[in-house]
Amino acid sequence: MVVRMRSLAVVVLTALLVVAPQSVSAHIQLMSPKQRHSEQKVGPCGVGAGDVRGASVTTYRPGQTITVVFDEHVNHPGHFRISFDADGHDDFIDPASFDEVYSNEAVLLDGIADKDGGIYEVEVTLPNVECDNCTLQVIQVMTDKPPYELGTNDLYYQCADLRLDGEAAQGGSSEDMGDPGGDGDDAGCGCRSDAGAGLLGGLVVFAARRRRR
Repeated sequence: MVVRMRSLAVVVLTALLVVAPQSVSAHIQLMSPKQRHSEQKVGPCGVGAGDVRGASVTTYRPGQTITVVFDEHVNHPGHFRISFDADGHDDFIDPASFDEVYSNEAVLLDGIADKDGGIYEVEVTLPNVECDNCTLQVIQVMTDKPPYELGTNDLYYQCADLRLDGEAAQGGSSEDMGDPGGDGDDAGCGCRSDAGAGLLGGLVVFAARRRRR
């Protein structure tokens, strides 16, 4: 019995070591409004030019002031920028340098200072327009890897799909039309894996059953 329990302990410990590198969450996750997906490596919204509108859409009134909430899981020095595009996401332009702020008309708020990670709550006022295909973008500009070069991991991107409607409720509302992919993995930074957690849970249950025999 002692030998069996030691063998099971070794199996569980091995599983922990395998799962551990995958348990680190992505660098930045947009919490409100709901993000399109968790990918964040390539602009303008995380996966490059072929990115498409997601299944989760948040509706606000034109000109409404909202609280944008995001979580910086992995801290980097730098700042954040919030932008808005009334039709898609082709108006979003990356900053040309570490310290370039308010460099194009899509920017709503820029130079949001890093505060050593954690939850950020930032108020922004949306444009006074109606739109069915609008997008909010949050980017993280990291200043700890000079020199600044576009496309070389100095920026992380998150987007939320919005609708601005003059008849909408003042507080905003979300509509899910399927799986928005908000809890997926970011392969580029060794992020969270629910599959690994499930494997570990199964091993723990298996060990408990063997012990009772």
